[in-house]
Amino acid sequence: MRILSPASLLIVAVFAVLLFGGKRLPDVARGLGRSLRILKSEGKALRGEFAAGAQGPTAGSPAAAAEPERVVKAAPGAPGASRTDRVA
Repeated sequence: MRILSPASLLIVAVFAVLLFGGKRLPDVARGLGRSLRILKSEGKALRGEFAAGAQGPTAGSPAAAAEPERVVKAAPGAPGASRTDRVA
């Protein structure tokens, strides 16, 4: 089952030209292409970090014991901050 027929693609193209104008349409397409490239590269980087994290040290290994535990403190006044962390 085809989602977009040639006739519907033509209607979408005409609508885009009417909406953005003939002069601005190449800029819109260029910006969309850049956004998709950035999204794709960030997705690859995220998958790489996830794969590297899955292969990293486990909780019982000596390498894990050598790494200090990171503690992240909420900003004063943030929803996750305790009453003692808030500045009056």
